[in-house]
Amino acid sequence: MEQTPSAPATGELVVVTGMTGAGRSTAAKELEDLGFFVVDNLPPSLLPDVVRLVDESRGPQQPVAVVVDVRSGSFFDQLQEIIEKQETDRTATLVFLDASDEVLVRRQEVARRPHPLQGSDRLLVGLERERKVMADLRASADLVIDTTALNVHQLTDRIAEAFGTPGTTRLKVSVVSFGFKYGIPVDADFVADMRFLPNPHWIPELRAGNGRDNPEVAGYVYTRPGAQEFLDGYVPVLEGVAQGYLREGKRFMRVAVGCTGGKHRSVAMAEEIARRLREDGIEARPVHRDLGRE
Repeated sequence: MEQTPSAPATGELVVVTGMTGAGRSTAAKELEDLGFFVVDNLPPSLLPDVVRLVDESRGPQQPVAVVVDVRSGSFFDQLQEIIEKQETDRTATLVFLDASDEVLVRRQEVARRPHPLQGSDRLLVGLERERKVMADLRASADLVIDTTALNVHQLTDRIAEAFGTPGTTRLKVSVVSFGFKYGIPVDADFVADMRFLPNPHWIPELRAGNGRDNPEVAGYVYTRPGAQEFLDGYVPVLEGVAQGYLREGKRFMRVAVGCTGGKHRSVAMAEEIARRLREDGIEARPVHRDLGRE
């Protein structure tokens, strides 16, 4: 029997918003490089029209990304409602880019641009107004990326990590190792502390190695008392939450695993957590934020 060809997969719809100076333009450029049809500074009320025109001209399989921010004025208040009521089969993802006020001020000063809500006041006042306007959107975003400690290349890596396979509806888990002395990742959904394990730093023959590339370091970490018990208890919890995220339509989860410097214990445990999640069918990727900083 001759089979009817299946229709092409419907492309994603990604809405990028966030604080001024947090990296919206960088995210838009990376999405364009990934094959998205990108529209910047779009009034939210025109979002359905853009999707319809792309469907008609390029087909529903063409992924679309739009950048929306406070420059849209009063139209901005309509964004969440328009996303929820869109009449399309596209999977919609709301991405919110954020950063600390200190970093945002520094970036704006380097760019020598006034804040759109600043008026005759100081730049910081404009940021405070923007945070109030953005509060609800940030709370409802599918993916929040804090760019405080990210450079341009690291931000593009995060966007590629999230949208490099257009059309997928699988949950994507990033297991991020970090050093507490460099600060906790503020955009993490979960934070686990590995400082209860003995530190390989104090073993002379292990000090120079790390938990990713040195099997002896990783083996030392995995065989310390409590390590396997932690993994056996923690990974099933993450798997249960992952299933709940999918039921609620969330497709991104970020798990932070920390130790003192982000070199030995957290790296080894992040690698093992990601491996176990993948073994159970969850798309998980280890990311080592502070490896190499020492």
